[in-house]
Amino acid sequence: MIVTLDSKRRLTVPVSVAPASPGDAFEVTFDADEDAFVFRRVAAKGDWLSVMKECPVPMDDLPPRRREFPRRREP
Repeated sequence: MIVTLDSKRRLTVPVSVAPASPGDAFEVTFDADEDAFVFRRVAAKGDWLSVMKECPVPMDDLPPRRREFPRRREP
């Protein structure tokens, strides 16, 4: 498939070739050997809570927090 730039220097790819929805992100690199642009879909941000639950280190191993205010250093 050949894709051309429009007057505003945008590329338009038909949905039948690369289905995407608004908000999808892509990483674009230029392959000099092939003389072509390579589009790779970037994974959507995951749910941070599920990532934290999968963490192998239990949260109980964290050191206790200090209750006092930070001290100013003398110059």
